[in-house]
Amino acid sequence: MSVDPPSSGRPTGPPSGPLSGPSQPPSGPPSQPPSGGGGGGGGGTPGGPGPQPWWRSVPRIAVITAVVVAAVVVAVVLSRGGGGSSDTAAADGEVFLQAADKEGPDPFTESTAKDSTTERATPSAATESAPSNAVRGVDGGAAGLYGGTRDVASCDVEKQIRFLRDDPDKNKAFASVAHVEPSRVPGYLRSLTPVQLRLDTRVTNHGYKDGVATSYQAVLQAGTAVLVDDKGVPRARCACGNPLTPPVPQKGTVRQTGDSWPGFRSSEVVMVMPAKEPVDEFVIYDDEHDEWIARKPGDDVDKDKKTERPAKPSPSVSVPPPTSPGTETPTTPGTSTPGTSTPETETSEPTTTEPEPETTTSQPPPDGGTTTTTGSASTGPETASSSL
Repeated sequence: MSVDPPSSGRPTGPPSGPLSGPSQPPSGPPSQPPSGGGGGGGGGTPGGPGPQPWWRSVPRIAVITAVVVAAVVVAVVLSRGGGGSSDTAAADGEVFLQAADKEGPDPFTESTAKDSTTERATPSAATESAPSNAVRGVDGGAAGLYGGTRDVASCDVEKQIRFLRDDPDKNKAFASVAHVEPSRVPGYLRSLTPVQLRLDTRVTNHGYKDGVATSYQAVLQAGTAVLVDDKGVPRARCACGNPLTPPVPQKGTVRQTGDSWPGFRSSEVVMVMPAKEPVDEFVIYDDEHDEWIARKPGDDVDKDKKTERPAKPSPSVSVPPPTSPGTETPTTPGTSTPGTSTPETETSEPTTTEPEPETTTSQPPPDGGTTTTTGSASTGPETASSSL
């Protein structure tokens, strides 16, 4: 048999091998009776044409093509981590540093920040044994965790409500992150308490781009005006109107991008753990008047009153448990790609215990920085610490 290909480029007969069948009809009766009647079921009729070669079967070609296309699509989806899943975000390892006085990427609204004068505090040393670069947890109700000025809200909540009310799409995206109905966003915002961070704080920040809420891991600078819930967890950043949720773990090599600031140390970054019970009063420090204030939860700061200096004015930090309560992911997937510049950061991002798996998809952090740093990811078991 010749091994040269056909000169015309098209097959002149069935290919050799098992797919072509025997070269001559069998001499004896068939081993099995025909599967169908004498109609046009593909078996042919006596004396009529035999079955068509497999490569001429249009339905078979269509099925094979569909299978191949489906396999390619699945491979692409898997290679992209499901289009921005929490695992992809965790493996990406990028953390965006956000200065207190900057709007940041993909803002939901114009700035509604009114007061951002609080100076940085120094967290107390943790009593538990932990890696020196671990991100510590701090109780959301701890005295001295937040700052502010007596009778002055750090954020104009009513202005924030008007911005979102005037843009239903943004309001809907904000509501999806906050886990409330769009119609309940005003009441939700009024239930939050305006304060200022006194510690550089890790969060999941959410921008707004192409009609959806995006998400990325961020460190907010001390002095940032935020709104916190009744357990002390930051829920909105006033300089941009972005909703906030607790941070998610970073399992890959950590890269810090965005803006750095004097005094930044990754070893002093904290993550806010929800207070075990709703807070009756937030004890905050007014450094403008060098006094301590008791602030009731909610946006009505006219009820502020002077209070006694706490026994421990610096918030106590601790190593978060393997499963952190109250963590969650953004509810609307998206991708954020800000174009901010990044000064060089010569620190390694710390590690911490992995928060509880979240219920929705988390997106990769913005990729607007030009400088990256590396940090060591956790190599322990799942219940051990992992990078944040």
